[in-house]
Amino acid sequence: MPTQPSVLVFDVNETLIDIDSLAPLFGELFGDERVLREWFGQLIMYSMTVTLAGRYVDFFTLGQGVLRMVAAGHQVQIADDEAARLQQQLRTMPAHPDVVAGLTALRDSGFRLVTLTNSPHRPGSATPLENAGLAEFFERQLSVESVRAFKPAPAVYQHACQELGVTPADCMMVAAHVWDTLGAQGVGFGGALITRPGNPPLPVDGLPQPDLVVSDLRELAERLTIS
Repeated sequence: MPTQPSVLVFDVNETLIDIDSLAPLFGELFGDERVLREWFGQLIMYSMTVTLAGRYVDFFTLGQGVLRMVAAGHQVQIADDEAARLQQQLRTMPAHPDVVAGLTALRDSGFRLVTLTNSPHRPGSATPLENAGLAEFFERQLSVESVRAFKPAPAVYQHACQELGVTPADCMMVAAHVWDTLGAQGVGFGGALITRPGNPPLPVDGLPQPDLVVSDLRELAERLTIS
């Protein structure tokens, strides 16, 4: 790494909390739990498309629309209550088993920990991070809603720096998605890729590679705290 970061900025969905917990719902709706990955890939693609088109709707609303689009392709009917179940489950996904131990080690080592998520925060409602029992580890929970653009738009990462009073060089983006580390590295962050299942590095010459590639947060803590 060029410099040791003082601020670790964590993605939430799939990085800290487990989207595979949604698989039974997709198995029920489509008869195939693998449709979860089709839906999630389309959701990420259309979040980026919405931003490039200069539009914005919140991530969970977009997720319901993409669910109906994917269902139409599979010739499946989605009832309103089924779409509502997806939104509810998006807010209540559990943490990955390694997360508490990893965050504890990083916090105890003196790193500032914050989150930066595509998911919306609703006044009066618990955030997905709070529902997963992880909020206590983080000094701030930042959402793309503040800039009405989805990651990896540069403005999202720049806004995080402004909110925290730091420079990009102070920060490392920790994410399970190369598109997120690429976006953050594009504005001067470091990047750490957590290789959750199905999320390997992107080996393309000419693109920045993550400064760290680790299997989980415990390994991240070990790598960052080695003297």
